[in-house]
Amino acid sequence: MATDPFLSRHSLTLSVTGGQGCSSSAELFPDTGYAGRRNIYLTTNGSLYVVGQFDARVIDTHSCGISLSEFRHLQREVVFVGSFDEDAGHRWTYFPSKERPEQPLAKHT
Repeated sequence: MATDPFLSRHSLTLSVTGGQGCSSSAELFPDTGYAGRRNIYLTTNGSLYVVGQFDARVIDTHSCGISLSEFRHLQREVVFVGSFDEDAGHRWTYFPSKERPEQPLAKHT
């Protein structure tokens, strides 16, 4: 339940499909009041991080496995590749790093 009864709450699902035919999905921490941005990072070992304000997921790009990780266990040498966020029309979309630089994960409006 959202802490403010007037803020929306959106359930978010991460779905992954790999080139090898694998696929998986996982429920993410819900978006409660415009805190849903997810930054995407590529690690040195080829894994992907999907990092939100309250949760971090690690995607094994070979098996499509998705695991929840504590922030302190994430590698620090990563490359920002893009983010999922709301556009100006409040539609959920993907922004590649070439179109928009990395944004902080703080609550936004």
